[in-house]
Amino acid sequence: MAERTAAHLVVERLRAWRVPRAFGYPGWAIAPLVEALDASGGDPEFVPARHEETASFMATGHAKFTGGIGVCLATQGPSAVHLLNGLYDAKLDSKPVVAIVGEDITGPLGAAHQEIGLSRLFGDVCNQFVRYARSPEQVPAVLDQAFRTAAATRSPVCVVLPRAVQVAPMPDRHPQDGRIVSATPGEPLARVLPHDGDLDAAASLLRTAHRVAILVGQGARDAAPEIVALADRLGAGVATSLLGKPVLDERLPFHTGVLGEVGTPASAQLMGGCDTLLMVGTTEPWTDYLPMPGQTRTVQIDIDGRRIGNHYPIEVTLVGDAAETLRALLDRVPHRRNEDWRGVVETTVEGWRGQAAERASDPAEPVNPQLVLHELSSRLPSAGAVAVDVGSVLYWYARHLELPPGVNAQLCGTLGSMGCALPYAVAAKLARPDQPVVALLGDAAMQLNGLAELITVAHHWPEWSDPRLVVLVLNNRDQSGMGSGRRLPATAADRLPDVPYAGWARLLGLHGVRVDRPELVGPAWDEVLAADRPAVLEAVVDARVPLAPPEPAFADLRGVFAAGDAARRVRDRMLETSMTVEAEDIR
Repeated sequence: MAERTAAHLVVERLRAWRVPRAFGYPGWAIAPLVEALDASGGDPEFVPARHEETASFMATGHAKFTGGIGVCLATQGPSAVHLLNGLYDAKLDSKPVVAIVGEDITGPLGAAHQEIGLSRLFGDVCNQFVRYARSPEQVPAVLDQAFRTAAATRSPVCVVLPRAVQVAPMPDRHPQDGRIVSATPGEPLARVLPHDGDLDAAASLLRTAHRVAILVGQGARDAAPEIVALADRLGAGVATSLLGKPVLDERLPFHTGVLGEVGTPASAQLMGGCDTLLMVGTTEPWTDYLPMPGQTRTVQIDIDGRRIGNHYPIEVTLVGDAAETLRALLDRVPHRRNEDWRGVVETTVEGWRGQAAERASDPAEPVNPQLVLHELSSRLPSAGAVAVDVGSVLYWYARHLELPPGVNAQLCGTLGSMGCALPYAVAAKLARPDQPVVALLGDAAMQLNGLAELITVAHHWPEWSDPRLVVLVLNNRDQSGMGSGRRLPATAADRLPDVPYAGWARLLGLHGVRVDRPELVGPAWDEVLAADRPAVLEAVVDARVPLAPPEPAFADLRGVFAAGDAARRVRDRMLETSMTVEAEDIR
């Protein structure tokens, strides 16, 4: 029997914290831990990525898709540096990740070989917790504290394990080894509800509102029934942040879609016409699209009080779990549905949906990228996951892909780092191998790291009960990722080499389809979604299709109230409020 070392103790602590897998890139300084994971029988499993950066994206993707704690491994020096991108993704989107970094600065080349000050390197991204385990006896306590901190603060943390500690023998079971882990990964450690006085103040504000808008973010993921009930009670319109897109059924007639630069005109108009704004689990970064300060009275709900009022002035703050806080509000807010306002919102939504269909059908050379996402909407499996990358694909996803209820969609929303989608998709598929996964990315992201991570997909897919992992590559040869309707090439630097993405998939033993005619887009989706193995759908699209961001709220304000007696009555009431002067200033 192999000697029990501190590396085996790390594996035991990972198992105690119900970590199903750790993502990483092997190296000398972390090799003892990797060997212990390989000997663990897959509990937990070690998943080698093609690069440390994608390993950290996989760990963050695991946290985003499962609600658990992601784990990534790397060695010192450049390997540790490569973890930073995925860890910053976790930090900015508030996801718990534990980075375990091996260090060996006593090798034959001297202490300077690959030596980087790891405490300072991770001091910002893992500002909640960076700790060395200096002896085998410290390993259990340091790891448990790291996991508890990650769970409690919803943030990345770092544990540095010197190689000498990893290989140190542990002949006797440490008295702490059997202790019970009480924290639940990814969940709040206590029930959090606002004070009654704050709930009463919020309810009083909502009772006197005439035109309510509800803005929903990722923090409301478990509160969809309560949001719909409150919206119906108040006759409110609902918009979402980009990260909040999967929260609600997008087919609701009062759901205006995503707000912001990548969002819809209907959401911008909702913000322009409301007199009361309820923000649930969001710190919307596109503040230009929020109502002008002074136009609305505003309530914000968030589990983390540090996030309230960061980007927008708030009148009533409610620190608490979204679902429970909304239930408490429902008990205090009587039914007073405003049919005029709801009618305006639904008319605006209907108009946008017609406009979106027209945009998708516009001719392009060779294929309109909006059509590719539009055709996926009716075919997207009702269960599973969607991983979205950065670039123009984000615009088309936000506006043209209608997510069925229950589909979990994730993206690098706050950091906005290219190259996240395929690592996310791998993490989602490994977490639920019985469900389909779709990754949406452009050719720049595919060349950045997607071509390499398809090797990871090719290695793992025979183990999956449902083999469907579909990778959409929008091939427009535009390295800027932003299209914007300009004629290409603008500069040689913006032109990507043309790579046979579908052909590369076939070389790896996967399925690959290339489509360059609009009438074949729908059948191509049918083919890859029915394939008996992972597939790449390469769509050759026109980079000249404009992104067309919506105008911010007040630029579209008058268009909301263009026709109809009911709309005119709402407009007249609006002009009686304090926003009249501000609207005149805009004109």
